[in-house]
Amino acid sequence: MATMDDIAKRLGISKGTVSKALSGAEDVSETMRNTVLETAVEMGYNRISRNKNAQRICVFIENMAYEKPADFGWELVTGFRKMAEPEGFQVDIIPLNVQEQKQRHYDEYMLFHGYKGALFLGLTLSDPWMRDFKTCHTPTVLYDNRIQYNPAVTHVGVDNNAGMDMAVSYLKSLGHTKIGYLSGGLGCYVYQERYLAFFHALRQNGLDDNRSLAGHSFYTSERLDVHLPRLLKKGCTAILCNNDTVAHSVMMHCEERGIKIPQELSVIGFDDIPLCKYTTPPLTTIRQDRAELGKSAFYALSSQLKHIPISTLQLHPQLIERDSTGRVMK
Repeated sequence: MATMDDIAKRLGISKGTVSKALSGAEDVSETMRNTVLETAVEMGYNRISRNKNAQRICVFIENMAYEKPADFGWELVTGFRKMAEPEGFQVDIIPLNVQEQKQRHYDEYMLFHGYKGALFLGLTLSDPWMRDFKTCHTPTVLYDNRIQYNPAVTHVGVDNNAGMDMAVSYLKSLGHTKIGYLSGGLGCYVYQERYLAFFHALRQNGLDDNRSLAGHSFYTSERLDVHLPRLLKKGCTAILCNNDTVAHSVMMHCEERGIKIPQELSVIGFDDIPLCKYTTPPLTTIRQDRAELGKSAFYALSSQLKHIPISTLQLHPQLIERDSTGRVMK
């Protein structure tokens, strides 16, 4: 974990200046204060010692790694803190589990611990607090989860419909007319949304949208040993996956069985995690800018705290072309 000395060395300033900036001292300029705070967030400095007058908000994380730059949640958390802490908020990062959710209802937990609002990362549809969000009064932002009709809850994420359409349109431009889809289990909102978005994209592009062109399972072995061979037998020349991890497992499975990528099968992922640049071959994917999503999540939460009930905030995705996709071999 970074220290004040580490921050001072990075910026070429004294430890005293860092301490004053972090504590909100008046004799430190606003520009310097923001620079110190942003650097502290980037370096992983834990501000437990912080300004006691700061408003306390938190980020709850479940089913998502976030402690290292290569982790999926790192940029989400960093982007959120980069916006929140210069505004004077104290941000606590709280690993969450089902048992803790069962012990106390969401609004009660937040009131008990003195938190004004929260961002949630990685929840599934079966989490107990998902029911609480339908009627909660605490300002809340859900990443990749959606609760309708509660003005206290905002959904933040990438436009999955646009992302799937980008992927399918791109594959069609390469000559692929039979496209398959592989997904993890549909136990969370975002995977359900991407599943439906895939079929919508097929229809938009005038392609076969038979439901047999998709396979989903919580188990990697079932995806690779049952669904993938079935899709290949149906004549699929491209496989679109619900995330990059699934896509990477497909490519490794194909390599073991002598299926050449992209000569014999094109593969596309979704998310653009750091691993994508280093797979063999590098993975074509749909990118969501997680740092900007983290910043957008704070914007949504700060709006909620000002009684501005934002329902949904979506960012545009981006197609990242790499070497795992190619033209259909005639």
